[in-house]
Amino acid sequence: MKTVKAIVYASNTGFTARYAAMLGEKTALPVYELSQAESKLEKGASILYMGWLFASNVKGYSQASKRYQIAAVCAVGLCETGTLIKEVRKTISLPQDIPLFTMQGGMDHSKLRGFNKLMINMLIWALSRQKELTDDKQQMLTLIKKGGDYVSEDNLAEVLKWYHQ
Repeated sequence: MKTVKAIVYASNTGFTARYAAMLGEKTALPVYELSQAESKLEKGASILYMGWLFASNVKGYSQASKRYQIAAVCAVGLCETGTLIKEVRKTISLPQDIPLFTMQGGMDHSKLRGFNKLMINMLIWALSRQKELTDDKQQMLTLIKKGGDYVSEDNLAEVLKWYHQ
């Protein structure tokens, strides 16, 4: 079992928060939202960081990495679980020795605001204009247009396997 003190997360529409709570239950680790973790954890504490994906960037990772020792990163986004590993690792400059896990979350239009809502609408427009969509792009378009919830304990399997090694 890993020597991780806590799970720290940032969530925009609630999917990452739900994964963090599930993971906390499965590991018996305390779970803190990033903005509250500073008062709960000492600087340099070993954490598992969870954040939501936006253009292959894990939101809050940069802030968390300045304060804590990151043992692993979980990124929650629209794409299928286990995908975009290379892209995310490159975008956040994550060292190769830190495990990275991606998990599919979902889309809830009612929780989108401002810039994020604008970007999703632009993505819908851009995908809708493409003449031929791959199956992956068609699934993405359907998800972002209609919404959906893919949070599942099954999507935590690889993280739990790593944690219990």
